Amino acid sequence: MDKLALELLSARTRRHFLRDSALGLGAVALSMLGGDLNHGLAAGATADDDPFLPKPTHFAPRAKNVIFLSMSGGPPHLDLFDYKPELVSRDGQDCPESLTKGKQFAFTSGTPKLLGTRQKFSQRGESGAWISGALPHLATVADDLTFIKSVWTEQFNHGPAELLLYTGFPRAQGRASLGSWVTYGLGSESRDLPGYIVFVSGRSLPSAGKAAWGSGFLSSVYHGVQCRTGGDPVLYLSNPEGMDRSLRRLSLDTLRELNELESQKLHQPETASRIAQYEMAYRMQAVVPETMDIAGEPASVLAEYGAQPGAPTFANNCLLARRLVERGVRFVQLFDWGWDFHGTNAGEEIDKGLIERCKSMDQPVAALIRDLKRRGLLDETLVVWSGEFGRTPFREGRTKDGQFLGRDHHPFSNTMFMAGGGLKPGISYGSTDELGWAPVDKPVHPHDLQATILHLLGLDHTKLTYRFQGRDFRLTDVRGEVLSDLLA
Repeated sequence: MDKLALELLSARTRRHFLRDSALGLGAVALSMLGGDLNHGLAAGATADDDPFLPKPTHFAPRAKNVIFLSMSGGPPHLDLFDYKPELVSRDGQDCPESLTKGKQFAFTSGTPKLLGTRQKFSQRGESGAWISGALPHLATVADDLTFIKSVWTEQFNHGPAELLLYTGFPRAQGRASLGSWVTYGLGSESRDLPGYIVFVSGRSLPSAGKAAWGSGFLSSVYHGVQCRTGGDPVLYLSNPEGMDRSLRRLSLDTLRELNELESQKLHQPETASRIAQYEMAYRMQAVVPETMDIAGEPASVLAEYGAQPGAPTFANNCLLARRLVERGVRFVQLFDWGWDFHGTNAGEEIDKGLIERCKSMDQPVAALIRDLKRRGLLDETLVVWSGEFGRTPFREGRTKDGQFLGRDHHPFSNTMFMAGGGLKPGISYGSTDELGWAPVDKPVHPHDLQATILHLLGLDHTKLTYRFQGRDFRLTDVRGEVLSDLLA
């Protein structure tokens, strides 16, 4: 047997045989991947040619794009959006044992003391939404916001909670993220930019790391592309010294020919993904520098966001998110680290420390919503703001005798908000008890949020599947209900 025959034989695993044999099982399997991987491709084109070609939805979408604002660390919702006068009146009292008995917390044990908010709340807009004085800018767009005040999760540590929220599964880093599922299911309207772009601020990655925007078992072409606001927007985007654009084109043409030979011989789907990624990178070289340069924005817009060209700030990232959805990018995710308010130092306490932290988020998020609305983009762009869990109604255990006030991780209740994208604006969905401990009306699990986001994009979360290792996987695993009461 010659060398080539051995190579071909080595590539023919049992799975390859079942997929590619003359029995036609391969065609059957492909037709089941995500409800037909090739649906919606242009005549004569295939997913291998351009995996980001727009694909038809399962039903009429209400939104076309998503901007997901991820507040990494778990913002103290009881000091921002979920006002509890009863908790304020019982500040300093022992937390009822009936609430904490049998529960596990990250840093608290025994009988903790209840902790009322130090922030001043008021009702804002015609909707009368209760919003903290730490968020004066968001208060001005209260009637554009859709609050969900009954979010809960099973996870009380950052990494697992983020993985559950962003990938649908808390205990592994091999699952596909929400943005990857969306671009896999819908493709992208931009031919020159990735369908899924990520920014990180706060000088740290989220606790889940880059798995929070990974593609998992999906093709790597659906992996989130992390961009920067300083230097090259994407690492290694610029040509190396001594290589001009024509030479780059020639080298890519040669690489494509070599990759196509490998694909024909070994039938590895990732080879096609590699070709598509090289071509996307080449197109990005011409488009990304202009897209990421906010210096050309009017001075009034920069001031509205609080943005400064070249600075690695959340404000800059919010403005870039608007520029990207304008250019057809399907999913933009902004991770902002630094919302872990345990009260172990001045920056992590819920009084002045929280006010200072909110300043870098409050203004640009409000500006983003106003800017999208002014440009006619808010109706088709879904904006999501959330942390991975909430904070306890009691004082964090490690700070009992300290000067700072903070809250421990709290999986049992949380508040988030969304805007635009086919939602009813100016409403609050669900509620918690008088101490803010747990939902008493319309509890919402991360899988419900994922199902609702997909639904707004025209995707049925039970049909958006991918067969991997003999099983059909989906973002929402085996649960998840669309929050129909939120839909306009």
